[in-house]
Amino acid sequence: MSQTTLNKAIDEIPMKTMNGFLALAVLILLLVAAGAGVAVIGGALGFVLCAVLLVLACIMLNGFAIVRPNEALVLTLFGKYAGSIKHDGFYWYNPFCTRVRLPGKKTNKMSLKAMTLDNGQQKINDALGNPIIIGIVVIWRVTDTAKAAFDVDNYEQYLSTQSDAALRSIVRQYPYDGFNNDAEKSLQGSSQEVADSLKAEIQRKVEIAGLEVLEARITHLAYAPEIASAMLQRQQAAAIIDARAMIVDGAVGMVEMALEQLDESNVVDLDEERKAAMISNLLVVLCANHDPQPVVNSGSLY
Repeated sequence: MSQTTLNKAIDEIPMKTMNGFLALAVLILLLVAAGAGVAVIGGALGFVLCAVLLVLACIMLNGFAIVRPNEALVLTLFGKYAGSIKHDGFYWYNPFCTRVRLPGKKTNKMSLKAMTLDNGQQKINDALGNPIIIGIVVIWRVTDTAKAAFDVDNYEQYLSTQSDAALRSIVRQYPYDGFNNDAEKSLQGSSQEVADSLKAEIQRKVEIAGLEVLEARITHLAYAPEIASAMLQRQQAAAIIDARAMIVDGAVGMVEMALEQLDESNVVDLDEERKAAMISNLLVVLCANHDPQPVVNSGSLY
């Protein structure tokens, strides 16, 4: 019968440490004692005592660590997680502990600073299937050093991969813009909501790595080159339609106002046929794309 063992998530614990200056004083005392053993006791016993104290001093040297602000040191003891040092200062810890070396890092100290991830621009299809070019920036930091060190292989690469996956998932839920419905949520018109959804999706995916997503923002949004020209014509057509609708609404209001003022002032008495002719002329003048050309009529209206 086979038995499967599941790896449990490792919770961060503080490392038991001693003040580094106190440990340094003890180390100096050991060296002084080693020298005194040779000078005072002498003989074979003195040299043995000196050798023992020197070995202890060398072992103690392996336990000193300087941690700067917003840095952390993850330690293991014979293969088991021993704890993390997350506060700045000069420390001494169990010298038999080993510092965990992070993949792709030149140092074995983990940064706790807020960092920026920019995976560049990607081509993704929106909710309508239109290919768009989109880029995001993610502001993040490490909050659980144990999970970041042991639960994923490389937490920076893990964040990058999960950010790409979350971006594709979110973009496919929204259209690029809301041409068909002004109330429709879109990537262009609902940037804050899209950013909030993107942040929540990335955070959900990187929780296992002990990371906190502080912010996720869209930095670039455009149609893909193969459809950009057609979409530009569509935008221009929509703008022209909106402008025409505004012009017609304004022209109708002006015609109504002109008729009302003529009726109130009794300047001229217009029958329905003359009103229709005047309305037609005013709408042509107000809605035309070019300046009207006056026509001089030297006779009657009929």
